[in-house]
Amino acid sequence: MDQIAVGSPRPNAEIIGVVYLSYFLTAFLGGFLLKGLVVPGDAAATANSILAHEALYRSGFAVGLIANVLYIAVATLLYGLFEPVNRILSLLAAFVGLAGCAIQIFAGLLQHAPFVVLGESHALNAFNVEQLQMAAQLCLKLYSQTFSISLVMFAFYDLLVGYLIFTSTFLPRIIGVIMMCAGAGWLAFVWPPLATAMSPYVLPFGALAELLLTLWLIVKGVDTSRWRGKVGTEFVAGA
Repeated sequence: MDQIAVGSPRPNAEIIGVVYLSYFLTAFLGGFLLKGLVVPGDAAATANSILAHEALYRSGFAVGLIANVLYIAVATLLYGLFEPVNRILSLLAAFVGLAGCAIQIFAGLLQHAPFVVLGESHALNAFNVEQLQMAAQLCLKLYSQTFSISLVMFAFYDLLVGYLIFTSTFLPRIIGVIMMCAGAGWLAFVWPPLATAMSPYVLPFGALAELLLTLWLIVKGVDTSRWRGKVGTEFVAGA
């Protein structure tokens, strides 16, 4: 067992942290580019805003896709980090995280739909301007609701990752507790009215929890000896 532990690879905590931080910066940039372009409750103003700032809107959409790709990388890397703790739960967490990303990517089709609705010439011949504007607004409402479903997936993801951190021994348990609390808060998105009331509180807390994990991985990393001990135990149990 000692030979297995010594020969086991080092956990690339710093790399995971850098990829995680890249996701945060990219997601922030995507949100910043789209900020203010959608006017809630005003279909005409939203349509005019999107068409007037088409390049900005498309850029925000593209950056959002890149952010999803980075989070897929994060989920994959964290699976490798926590696999020695509990392979089944780590795999489940990865699948839930990937499902959340897949839902957000699908939601991106609805986010992009206003350009099709407002810009296609054959559609303009079939419907008047007000109808097209309302259709574009409906697409954006469906995008928002679909995005909320993805947050439910990430709620379970945070719960699972938080538990893995708590039981890992190679990362501070307090980070695991904070992650699990964040995941519990994000479960509010199961019920839209509750999500509307709670989102100003649970969304920043969830982001803070993941950012705390990110910074810890970059600055402190993991307790390598304890991680290798988990790897050795996993190999012995598998044997």
